[in-house]
Amino acid sequence: MIIEGGLLSEAINEGVREGYRDGFLRKSSCHPLTRKNTGDNTPAIIHWEVVSGDQLKITFCAKGGGSENMSRATMLKPSDGLAGIEDFVVNRVWESQANPCPPIIVGVGIGGTMERVAILAKKSLLRPIGEESGDAELAEVEKRLLQKINNLGIGPAGLGGRTTALDVHITMEPCHIASLPVAVNLNCHSSRHVEILL
Repeated sequence: MIIEGGLLSEAINEGVREGYRDGFLRKSSCHPLTRKNTGDNTPAIIHWEVVSGDQLKITFCAKGGGSENMSRATMLKPSDGLAGIEDFVVNRVWESQANPCPPIIVGVGIGGTMERVAILAKKSLLRPIGEESGDAELAEVEKRLLQKINNLGIGPAGLGGRTTALDVHITMEPCHIASLPVAVNLNCHSSRHVEILL
């Protein structure tokens, strides 16, 4: 596919500007130090993935600060294994309490590197709620984590109950033998994303 008329990143940023202006959406991007608002929610956070084929797929995900602020990445010891991964995920939800606006979707990244695992966790949030992992072992881990998280009793809006999370999605890839990167990216119940194919 050939993209004409300028850079794709510029087109995406212009779309963000128009969307926030014409959609009367809250402008919530600011300079990290001065806290001065950008006024148009740019620049957009863009992740690229080059795959084979002659089409362009664009996935848009609107994510709020409350859930993003509760997300974390860590480098576990390889000896921590699956038990350490599960403990990290469940503790992250417990420490978050009502802040990410439960019921939540829990995105988990395992493997890669420090920066890659954070992207894996966010990418896992794009899987539709209720759709199991294609990896049978990960699907079992997802079910177990969902049960552990819902047994925390945080509940909707943090008011107590058995539905703290709607789903747990894990994305995993190989990592260095000396590392065990793990990231948790929480998403509020609105889980807003859309996909187009050009």
